[in-house]
Amino acid sequence: MNRTFTTIFGLAVAFATSLTHAQEIKGDAKAGEGKIAMCIGCHGIVGYQATFPAVYRVPMISGQSEKYIITALNEYKKGERKHPTMRSIADSLTEQDIADVAAYYAAHTKELKPIPEKAREPDAQVAQLLQKGACVSCHGDNFSKTIDPSYPKLAGQHKDYLYAALHSYKIENNPVGGRTNAIMAGMAKQFTNAELRALAGYISSLPSELQTVPESRFR
Repeated sequence: MNRTFTTIFGLAVAFATSLTHAQEIKGDAKAGEGKIAMCIGCHGIVGYQATFPAVYRVPMISGQSEKYIITALNEYKKGERKHPTMRSIADSLTEQDIADVAAYYAAHTKELKPIPEKAREPDAQVAQLLQKGACVSCHGDNFSKTIDPSYPKLAGQHKDYLYAALHSYKIENNPVGGRTNAIMAGMAKQFTNAELRALAGYISSLPSELQTVPESRFR
């Protein structure tokens, strides 16, 4: 009994120490500016398209929340998001590097203009799909105010990327594609690909804080 208690206590202390260590890591946007060389070749070019494992415009990450960018990079690092290039990049970054890069991109939030009273409403089909997926319960009102900063802002994101991301949760047993988030997988698998495209099209049309900030060499 004592040995079991000691083991449990030891694990609890280790977890608490690890959690405290993670909380102590603060991102430095200025330092992050010097660590984005591997990012700008895709995320620093307006309209740049990925061609593998699928063709889509790479996501706008300037203006995303710091915590979400950290979460995403760690998911690539763990292989929970299966994208060979992104995993290679994430593997090369330390925890401090990830925090600094996240702080850099989070600092470039575009001003979100007030949403008009008659903002674009989804059509009947999309409204039904949004209700079925309970999308706003996590991604928040107008898909810009998430309930947790580790969730991505979706409003205004490229619709082809949104579709690719949603579809990736339906992919199984593919070493170079797919994502393993159980909640998102359960949501995405309810829908046909055509329905996912409809959702992506609507969400991409909403006012957004996201943008691509081009490097001077790409302007």
